[in-house]
Amino acid sequence: MAGMIPAVIFDDGLGLLAPMTDLRAAFDVRTGALTNLERLRRALALNLAALYVPDHLEGVTAEAHDLPINRLPVQSGEILVINGRCPMPPEQLRNPEPGVVYIDPSMGRVIGGRLSLVDAIRVLVGEIPDRPTVELDGPVLMNRPWHFRSVRDQAVRFDLEIIRRTKTFKPLPDGVLVIGDRDDVLIHPNATVYPGATLDTEAGPIAIGDGSVLRPGAVIGGPTVIGPNCIVREHTVVRGASAFGPHCKVGGEVAGVIFQGYTNKVHDGFIGDSWLGEWTNLGAGTMNSNLLNTYSEIISQATPGAKRERTGETFLGAMIGDHVKTAIGTRIMTGAVIGTGAMWAASEAIKGCIEPFAWVTDEGRRRYRLDKFVEVLRAVMARRDLEPSDAYLARLAGLHDLPHSPSP
Repeated sequence: MAGMIPAVIFDDGLGLLAPMTDLRAAFDVRTGALTNLERLRRALALNLAALYVPDHLEGVTAEAHDLPINRLPVQSGEILVINGRCPMPPEQLRNPEPGVVYIDPSMGRVIGGRLSLVDAIRVLVGEIPDRPTVELDGPVLMNRPWHFRSVRDQAVRFDLEIIRRTKTFKPLPDGVLVIGDRDDVLIHPNATVYPGATLDTEAGPIAIGDGSVLRPGAVIGGPTVIGPNCIVREHTVVRGASAFGPHCKVGGEVAGVIFQGYTNKVHDGFIGDSWLGEWTNLGAGTMNSNLLNTYSEIISQATPGAKRERTGETFLGAMIGDHVKTAIGTRIMTGAVIGTGAMWAASEAIKGCIEPFAWVTDEGRRRYRLDKFVEVLRAVMARRDLEPSDAYLARLAGLHDLPHSPSP
């Protein structure tokens, strides 16, 4: 039924999700193999008609999607609205009851509903229509960066089943060791898996995307999705509950990670239970802690200078924004949040929440100059034959101009 109604996915701009949402809408955040939008669209078979985002994200969102942005292409009838901070599709939205507004009980925010045009517009401008409401078992919506960890395991497995149903795969190459069910190895016809790689599916399937390469000696544990055009280097260990967006380079040891895309973690060093944005580069030996010595609940900060909050997680690494750079031997403490564009080349460990565009060395902290930052950004993107758009640069400039509290 949901697929018959025009659908609008919206980012209400609520919650404290930076740095994940500094350069993209909440529905474009990768929370498994897929983004929230990709998962909602496929799982609910949505007739997607438009997207709604905060004004500061309109330009970058318009470039990413061939859909109307912040305007409704219909003049009457019902509309299915869904909050893009919803990573997993609620069953109630498969066949929603007309006129009912579904609410997240943890924050009292709208998850979605099958509504009249007038009521849909009210939701899109941040109101809750005077209509019957139903609280779903929650929480349902992402409100903090560490909530990627809450949905990661379910999302990766959910996405693997979507991949299994919608893709065509090639036979397993000779010389590849499989531990577990060979039918759970899903290799795209254009992927390359070299002899000597080991694929362990005892805990879940492994999918290797279009154009991706697994070098000899790589060890991959499921459930894991290697997205398109990724390179997994020799002797890399990828542990389960991991997913990589397009054009990533992976090396060393990673476990339970989500890479948004275009990210380099190619050298030795452990990264676990972490989320990494685009165009991030971790220097050789960069590693993070994902478990306290006391085995207690990890505390984190959503924004610089904010109060420390319980995350509900015992295993939690770092949440690292786009265009972050770390020097060799960098240590990242449990629950760290690193803002967009930060450059860390200090001998002290990263902890707490690091403000965007922080330039940190043993000589002190200062702000990364925007012109120098853009100069490096252009050089990095040119290595992939890409260049930043005007809308992308404008969003970065706007982010750089915002007042930021210094990190503790």
